[in-house]
Amino acid sequence: MAKNEKPPGLRGWLRSEGKSLLVMLVLLTVARTSFANHYVVPSGSMEHTLMPGDRVAVDMSAYGLRIPFTDTTLIERDRPQRGDVVVFKSPADGTRLIKRVVAVGGDRVSVIDGHLSIDGRPLASAGAPDVEWFGAHRADLNLDAGGGPDVLDATIPAGQVLVMGDHRGNSQDGRYFGLVPADALYARALGVYWRSGEGPVWKEL
Repeated sequence: MAKNEKPPGLRGWLRSEGKSLLVMLVLLTVARTSFANHYVVPSGSMEHTLMPGDRVAVDMSAYGLRIPFTDTTLIERDRPQRGDVVVFKSPADGTRLIKRVVAVGGDRVSVIDGHLSIDGRPLASAGAPDVEWFGAHRADLNLDAGGGPDVLDATIPAGQVLVMGDHRGNSQDGRYFGLVPADALYARALGVYWRSGEGPVWKEL
């Protein structure tokens, strides 16, 4: 800058740097809507796995890379698996929900008194009836409000999933609003990184 030259000021700085700033903001927005984000748990429908107020890291690209702000998938990735904790819009009213995928296409599912069986096999053991295992995924059930509606020997069609809350008697889930298209799930929860009363944590889901 010459000796008598005035600083460019805010307007001049915006003219020179504003374009780069705008590009950076767009890239950050794309990254947030396409790859990683977070979700704040609003209710107790997933207790004891998730508690109200939990902040959950989610992978927005787990089931496919989408054009930001749309449902258009550019690149297919994984398919939803039993036990995944997922984020999606309720088929009933469009509210954003977080629930567990408990059954996928081809599964024959029953839910009796809140306890789940897939293809005739209970997911909980007699010694630990409030813990269900979906492969490596553990669901710690809350049955203090009962088990909610039963499901009797239903087969899930291809391309659909049944989602339920782990607080089986206190969850508005697929037993009320029906099955959810697998393609409608737009994020998979990875873990809890903040819990009220504890602060920073990492509880993998």
